[in-house]
Amino acid sequence: MDVVIRPALERDLEPAGALSVEVYVGDGYSLPDGPYSRLLRDTRRRSTEAELLVAVDAVDERVLGCVTFAAGGTAWADIARPDEGEIRMLAVGRAARGRGVGAALVGAAMDRSRALGLAGMAFSTRPEMDAAHRVYERLGFRRTPARDWEPVPGTRLMVYTLTF
Repeated sequence: MDVVIRPALERDLEPAGALSVEVYVGDGYSLPDGPYSRLLRDTRRRSTEAELLVAVDAVDERVLGCVTFAAGGTAWADIARPDEGEIRMLAVGRAARGRGVGAALVGAAMDRSRALGLAGMAFSTRPEMDAAHRVYERLGFRRTPARDWEPVPGTRLMVYTLTF
């Protein structure tokens, strides 16, 4: 499967939002009607207030995955410092998993960070997202436990960082 990574177009917004909710709810990370699922579905907001990157099938342009990219110090950056980029809400549909789509999306965010002259990246992930952790580590990211945090009591997030 050939995959193209690009900024989301208008036609990508609805399928990217649906895919994000499907992945996070289906994998048990979000409640179907919870506030986080509403945020995941709101790709128009994500693409306006940050950058929404999509992975699409090179032939039929079907959305296979997506990620939100934000520079540190902006509204969508939870943990990144002003000289770092951050990814949020990485989602890869089940049919595209194991084919490098997640790594390609993270790689595109790394390219954006470099293009913006940032020194590296930092982002949060849930402890149980083992497959994603393997992707991050293969790309050179390292655990940074000193920056772990809880956005709400009882929800522990692990931080990964990379310096360019």
